[in-house]
Amino acid sequence: MLETLKTLDLTPFILSFKLAGLTTLILFIISLPLAWYLSQTKSKVKPFLEAITALPIVLPPSVLGFYILVTFAYVDLNFTFTGLVIASCFYSLPFMVQPLQGGFETLNKNMLEASYISGKSKLITLLRVALPNIKPALLTALIITFAHTVGEFGVVLMIGGSIPDETKVASIAIYEMVEIMDYGTAHIYSAIMVLISFLVLLSVYIFNHTQKKIGGFH
Repeated sequence: MLETLKTLDLTPFILSFKLAGLTTLILFIISLPLAWYLSQTKSKVKPFLEAITALPIVLPPSVLGFYILVTFAYVDLNFTFTGLVIASCFYSLPFMVQPLQGGFETLNKNMLEASYISGKSKLITLLRVALPNIKPALLTALIITFAHTVGEFGVVLMIGGSIPDETKVASIAIYEMVEIMDYGTAHIYSAIMVLISFLVLLSVYIFNHTQKKIGGFH
């Protein structure tokens, strides 16, 4: 076990964190206006937009991965890190949009109206009034999106394969270790993933409970 630890290749984890970080950043930029629109609109197209946004949750990763694979074939993005980032944005979209939308929908409407009456634009209201008042939802969206991307396997395998230092992320590395029956390394990789997942969820719950206690004192 000690020898395994000494020779452990951490590159898959570095790639996983890099992929998750970029995906989370891109999705935050994309999802913020989308979640805001969905939380405020009364348009008849809202249910259709919500359904499309949530589709990756119910679609098998192999189905989503297949269509992305076919699409990427035309632009030479298959088996590249860039392709992985784009595919991860599709697959993790609902994990960013839904918490943000839920947070915006719980805001006091009078607070938003007061912002508009004082002459602030919708963009300023979103950034300076709405966003600072949904901190638990914001943190949940960021962390869950990051963690979900780190742990994704199906779409990543189909789009990226297993190219060392390019697309071989932690979940793929674990799969390969099991295939060659290197259970010692697979155990270590899996234990690291379990620990990361637990710490991520723990941080979300601690922060949200702290915010509820603070809110209860006001």
